[in-house]
Amino acid sequence: MTTFTIQDVTKTFTNGEVSEQVLNGINLSLQEGELTALVGASGSGKSTLLTIAAGLQSASDGKVKFDGNNMIGMTQEQIRKIRASKFGFVFQSAHLVPFLTVEDQLMLMLDVAESKMSKHEQKEEVAKVLKLVEMDHRKNAYPASLSGGEKQRVAIARAIIHKPKILFADEPTASLDSKRSRDVMTLIRDLTKKLKITTLMVTHDEEMLPFADRIITMKDGLII
Repeated sequence: MTTFTIQDVTKTFTNGEVSEQVLNGINLSLQEGELTALVGASGSGKSTLLTIAAGLQSASDGKVKFDGNNMIGMTQEQIRKIRASKFGFVFQSAHLVPFLTVEDQLMLMLDVAESKMSKHEQKEEVAKVLKLVEMDHRKNAYPASLSGGEKQRVAIARAIIHKPKILFADEPTASLDSKRSRDVMTLIRDLTKKLKITTLMVTHDEEMLPFADRIITMKDGLII
């Protein structure tokens, strides 16, 4: 089932009198339960496309349709609510809050997503998700005591705790060694299938591509 559609999206950056078009009419549909990898050389436009799809910056033209609604033209508050409740994000760095325990990192995300669950129900949900990513034994740990792989597992748990429909992953394994990279990608792939999430990932690492259901190559602002 198609859950996310990008139609004729363009993006032009202007610096004084100089304009550069970095996206040249992108069309892409994302499917439920599918992990799509965006690849291409630096400057190809893949990260720009990801951030536009995620509502982190606006397109110059075109449509970004989620749940049948065009996000381009929405107010910043409308987009913020979609990001908080319907989208999940995993970046190269885990960006964990240093003074919060693993459990509290996820509790905070539920607050951001304006969860209607009681605190008791939230704690039960956190326990379930931490078990899913095999980090339940570290729920009381602080980020400083976690390995790189453990931090990314917590970041992934935080990204899915509010049951998002779309997961955006920007170079999620770039800071990890090869073994931890494979572990993290196995987790992302398995969660995409198990939870029927639509996952869009940017990566430079060719070893991670076998984990993807579909590989989209970009060059000079175009899908090739």
